[in-house]
Amino acid sequence: MIGDFKRYDMTRRPNRQWNILRPITWLLSFPDCISHKAQINKDAFPKDLKPPYFLLCNHNAFMDFKVMTKAVFPHRANYVVAIDGFLGRGWLLRAVGCICNRKFVKSINLVINMIHAKNNKDIVVLFPEARYSLCGTTAIMPKSLGKMVKKMDIPLVTLIMHGHHINSPFWNTGNRKVKPVTSEMKLLLTKEEIKSLSADEIFDKIVSAFQYDEYKWQKENGIRVTDKKRAEGLHKVLYQCPACKVEYKMSSMGTVLRCGSCNKAWEMSELGELSALEGETEFSHIPDWYEWQRSNVQKEVADGTYSLKTKVRVESLPNDERFIVFPERAELIHDMSGFKLTGSFENKPYDIVWPAPTMHACHIEYDYFGRGDCVDLNTTDDTLYLFPEEGDFSVTKISIATEELYKLN
Repeated sequence: MIGDFKRYDMTRRPNRQWNILRPITWLLSFPDCISHKAQINKDAFPKDLKPPYFLLCNHNAFMDFKVMTKAVFPHRANYVVAIDGFLGRGWLLRAVGCICNRKFVKSINLVINMIHAKNNKDIVVLFPEARYSLCGTTAIMPKSLGKMVKKMDIPLVTLIMHGHHINSPFWNTGNRKVKPVTSEMKLLLTKEEIKSLSADEIFDKIVSAFQYDEYKWQKENGIRVTDKKRAEGLHKVLYQCPACKVEYKMSSMGTVLRCGSCNKAWEMSELGELSALEGETEFSHIPDWYEWQRSNVQKEVADGTYSLKTKVRVESLPNDERFIVFPERAELIHDMSGFKLTGSFENKPYDIVWPAPTMHACHIEYDYFGRGDCVDLNTTDDTLYLFPEEGDFSVTKISIATEELYKLN
């Protein structure tokens, strides 16, 4: 534990959503659903299925919460939300039923709070990817999810949404006025089926249900994005040039993605496809480029050569009130053994380790609140936002490497 700060009480039981606030959540959600012509297919959702049930949603943008609110209307729910979502508005989020959590940390309190919510006969909502998708495809999920479903012991429902990443990609948030956006809400497993299946079998069914590709959906549905700056920020995700193989030299402006090393450029079409301005188009499909980068990280991990060492600015979020900015820089190492953060705060040294086998993923941010790209690592009582300040780096590569190191173990 770093510093003598008040910590958010993760044992605090969630509230039932205040009835007086339910219409407000609808008023905050429905206008965007209407403006984006949100369509929710419930053909595989039984009309007689009432709460409690366990709802798993994919995660691409803030609009997910609004469509999810429409999907469960008129019922109330409890939602798992990361602690930074509570920042400065914790009382309100608790009033609307939110359950606070720290990302990618095993927490018995989270399970207890979710069970408490379902015992109130309400819907329990979880975004198991625990972050916005970087390129509109399925993010890795923890295998413990199957065990959690069994502990909940209520019907399992999925809500897979499409178009939200195309409208507001994580690498360039905003509103591109995409419409219609679509989703499918279905009963994945009944309570009886959950009892008969193993945790691993349940997990496999969840993974199968969560297969999606936003750019494929965009092309298949002819969704055009006419924004003249539609490619800006894409270099945050596509950090390695497929032509010269150099990392960290990509940039983007307007509709063009460019390598600063070999100067090759690609244009992003209104349908989300890439085409080289000159020569071969290595990857027209954005997720293919992303997965090619993953294959290169896989090689580094397999060869045992992956490593990163940098000085970082540290900002701590021990509670839901404010960030604590550490005056001294720390050293972050990410290598084959996992993460290691070493530094000093108020003349007291700290040394925190996150072993690779314990982290199936990590959370990253692009230009977080205008303060730069960062990776945030959590302990049971703190969330540390780490902003690299030395050398070339990509937080996207750190994210991919975390996943690949976990697979190795």
